[in-house]
Amino acid sequence: MIIVGGSSSKDLAKELARLLDCQYVQALSTRFPDGECYTRIDEESLDDDVVIVQNTYPDPNLVEMFLLQDVVRNLGAKTVTLVIPYFGYARQDRVFKPGEPESAKVMCKLLDMNCDRVFTIDVHKEDMLRYFTCEAKDLKAAAAIADYFAGRKIDMVLAPDIGAAGRAKDVGTRMGVPYDHLQKTRISGTEVRIQPASSDVNGKNVLIVDDIIATGGTIVAATQQLKEAGALSVTVACTHGVFVNNAIERLTGSSLDGVLCCNTLENSVSHISVAGVIADALR
Repeated sequence: MIIVGGSSSKDLAKELARLLDCQYVQALSTRFPDGECYTRIDEESLDDDVVIVQNTYPDPNLVEMFLLQDVVRNLGAKTVTLVIPYFGYARQDRVFKPGEPESAKVMCKLLDMNCDRVFTIDVHKEDMLRYFTCEAKDLKAAAAIADYFAGRKIDMVLAPDIGAAGRAKDVGTRMGVPYDHLQKTRISGTEVRIQPASSDVNGKNVLIVDDIIATGGTIVAATQQLKEAGALSVTVACTHGVFVNNAIERLTGSSLDGVLCCNTLENSVSHISVAGVIADALR
């Protein structure tokens, strides 16, 4: 097996190759003056099963993925597996207004044209993987998050809403601690109370887990109210730290005691590695 690292996921790809004890090849990707992508793999042949590790977000990384698929095929790859740590356009999975595209479906079909297998990590809607004709599986980061926080004095795991309750259950069960989800109750036209659905956080160290954090506004508001309810500490961990509009600064400057994410998107707080989860799937 040969691991090819795209420009978006170099560190993750290197760690994956180390865990699997296989060859690592770094794609040489740059941009022409007009912004178009140029990529090259400095190998004469890739006569083996090839795994490309590359995000499809933002758009330039998506184009790079298309080009890498073509390159490895031309170099003789026996099979091509795509590991897409963060799948761009996954949140655009349905048509809300007439005239809109099903963006997630479009991206699946384009990527599907030149691969034999696809792995995603905590994709926004797992059902969208049905648009691939090849084998496609979504891997879960819960084990990596639970392992990271094992022994770090976490008393309770919370999801930010009922839609993410399954993730909190998975992480909490693995850690052997209670789990719950937050719910919003509107008190007035301007006031909203955010609290656990059925648990008491007084005197407890709380871990909030989510799949994606973009702006972090809800997390900041929830943290403040959890602290007011007596929580000793509140830490947040997500799979994908998108962090738009200075979100990292907003989160770290709030009353949160810790902000972490997985290395599906590499940034200053991506200290939780999903390489082990991916390696197990590839084995």
